Amino acid sequence: MTEDEADLAENWALVKTPLGEPWSGRARYAAAMFLYKRGLMNAETLEVYRLCSRLDHQDPLSLIRQRGCGKDWLEKMGG
Repeated sequence: MTEDEADLAENWALVKTPLGEPWSGRARYAAAMFLYKRGLMNAETLEVYRLCSRLDHQDPLSLIRQRGCGKDWLEKMGG
């Protein structure tokens, strides 16, 4: 695995950090920023992760569904 592939795999794992863990919102947001810069997420979806970054228990996917801003992202995340 190349370094680039390893970075991508690590950030996919971080964006799926379980809710409620300390600093998990910030970890998800950092990973979302990485994936956004790779063109894997749109700006509206990234904004949801930013809003949730200080709320470790808040599920960004539920807000994305409510806002209807990341249908492609939801498919990538498995629903």
